[in-house]
Amino acid sequence: MSESSASHTFALVAPIKRGETSIESLTIRKPSAGQLRGLSLQSLLSLDITAILTVTPRITMPPITQAEADDLDPADLAEIGGAIRDFFMTQGERKLLEMMIEQHAPKS
Repeated sequence: MSESSASHTFALVAPIKRGETSIESLTIRKPSAGQLRGLSLQSLLSLDITAILTVTPRITMPPITQAEADDLDPADLAEIGGAIRDFFMTQGERKLLEMMIEQHAPKS
């Protein structure tokens, strides 16, 4: 597994309706320090729903509103939370994850 990328793109389970437009996928960008203002890293790392909903409009492309973030399907919110958690994964956590994947990979 390589270092975390600066963004994650995924298809939405429930597309966002905006007038006659439908947003089918979102790109989640790695947040800058300023985009984390008012939040604690602990709340983001523990996947606190309020923290995820607060930061989501700040880091999505195309940009979505707070109301649109609040209306996301729970599966889409979980996907965003996973992307955010990945951005803050430490090298030690990545190594541990790699070891676990190797240990449980099918033997050929």
